[in-house]
Amino acid sequence: MKKKDQEKFEKLLLDKRKEIMVELGLWKKNVADTTQRDSAGDLSSYSYHMADQGTDAEEREKAFLLASKSGRLLYHIDEALRRLKDKTYGKCQECGGEISTARLEAVPHARLCIDCKEKEEKKKASEMA
Repeated sequence: MKKKDQEKFEKLLLDKRKEIMVELGLWKKNVADTTQRDSAGDLSSYSYHMADQGTDAEEREKAFLLASKSGRLLYHIDEALRRLKDKTYGKCQECGGEISTARLEAVPHARLCIDCKEKEEKKKASEMA
């Protein structure tokens, strides 16, 4: 891979990493570090209605799932940055072939070429069936 392309993908990955870090910071501030009482804006010491508690719990669960997904994406981006430094970025980890530039532009943290990714997806689908 050309140095110019490496720099382009490194910038793309670092920008995406920064975006995710901001999202996770907002999640921590708005969800993880608040209590039910804080989120409801209620300053009284009375208990909450069960329906309100259920809604709040569901919202916190959804926020946690989104944060988990962002955490996994952050891991994959960090791994792609490591591959850039190791000079293995753009090479399929399964077959060793080149990952197309179009695929890397669409999914800059891709570790598999499109053929190997399709095989992986088919294998997962057959295991789930």
